[in-house]
Amino acid sequence: MNLRKKLIGDRSFYKMVLAIAIPIMIQNAITNFVGLLDNIMVGRVGTDPMSGVAIANQLMFVFNLCIFGGVAGPGIFTAQFFGSGDAENVRHTVRFKLIIGAVVTAIGLLVFGLFDEPLISLYLKSGNSEGMDAAATLYYGREYLHVMLIGLIPFVLSQVYSGTLRETGETVLPMKAGVIAVFVNLFLNYVLIYGKFGAPAMGVVGAAVATVISRFVEMFITVIWTHRHTVQNAFAVGLYRTFRIPGKLLKDMTLRGLPLLINEGMWSLGMTMMSQQYSLRGLEVVGATNISQTIFNLFNVASMAMGSAIAIILGQQLGAGALDRARDYAAKLATFTVFMCVITGAFQALIAPVFPQVYNTTEGVRHIATGLILIQAIFSPLYGFENACYFTIRSGGKTVITFIFDSCAIWLVNLPTAALLIHFTSLPILAVYTIVQCTNIVKSIVGFIMVRKGIWVKNLSYREPN
Repeated sequence: MNLRKKLIGDRSFYKMVLAIAIPIMIQNAITNFVGLLDNIMVGRVGTDPMSGVAIANQLMFVFNLCIFGGVAGPGIFTAQFFGSGDAENVRHTVRFKLIIGAVVTAIGLLVFGLFDEPLISLYLKSGNSEGMDAAATLYYGREYLHVMLIGLIPFVLSQVYSGTLRETGETVLPMKAGVIAVFVNLFLNYVLIYGKFGAPAMGVVGAAVATVISRFVEMFITVIWTHRHTVQNAFAVGLYRTFRIPGKLLKDMTLRGLPLLINEGMWSLGMTMMSQQYSLRGLEVVGATNISQTIFNLFNVASMAMGSAIAIILGQQLGAGALDRARDYAAKLATFTVFMCVITGAFQALIAPVFPQVYNTTEGVRHIATGLILIQAIFSPLYGFENACYFTIRSGGKTVITFIFDSCAIWLVNLPTAALLIHFTSLPILAVYTIVQCTNIVKSIVGFIMVRKGIWVKNLSYREPN
């Protein structure tokens, strides 16, 4: 009975959690569903365009997570300052997010603009697979990436504003903006990829143009709404009047935020390198990975939404000084996350044999994709628990520990395991992928121990002395 009470909350608890998680879940679900349709539309053009776009998106994935990490660091302080009712310091955290976003965007434009071809070529070293052309894949990947660079700035602004709104309790507006943007994206994909309603058939370039336009739409909705509703968004008042940030807060956000930025960059780069290692088994693996990751992203929305909810709920409780309540909530939130992942994993397994059939690709690609989807479905509860541990530890500002927990795990365990199996064994790709996923069990055990010890239970909010 005591264990049940510790792991399972009452109705009011789940009502609070779902009030935060459901809008995020809806936005992520629709975003990933439209991304799935986008992927299918490009996949219907052919395997080479699909693989080129998949590789370009792997590179964009690194940039996106660097932005997530860059704004998540000060976001820890945003949630805690909001929990303590300190609007002025919330404003300072937003300014810091804008500065971080500008720096990361400048670096991203420089790297992708100068090194696009060698970066994409990292995935094309294995030669051609049946019915696939490495040169064509490179061409399509570069075309797509060049257009996507235009959308970096609106993407960053949307993340800064949407993240801040969620951390201060407003989850509905970012959901609405995201939903509108993804439907704009979907419609323009249909028009521009295939050349409908008199528009030229632009293929992968059309897919990129549609995405960029939708990002501008999301940015305008989020930014304009925030600045027109300053009563509930007090941080927006005088936001751009100055970018001066109090020294102690700047130091604290930098010390706690920099490990998170580095972590997201290193983790995403590690995942990208893992994909690159898998691609050495043939271009078929690139196409199959793209298919499986697309459907995984759709079913993973529950876990990711719960991660955001955990960061917001625990951050606000810690900022309000309710440390015991934060501990209590952490166990219940982790349990609920795993439960939701069991359900989504079951649905994912059911559609694994069917989903790859909608792509205009080879049977080899479809076979590998089906296997990858099934493996991801089996490990879904484990991913959910890892995610809950990560966001719990992060909510208390223990960003150095999250760096060790996340990035060190992938660079010291997952990636070496994948590389050794790829280069020194003849195991099929599905066996390699399964073994690599099994190494995450160690990470989950470490996460459980750290959360249970309560090293993350820390109130970071304070007021700058007069």
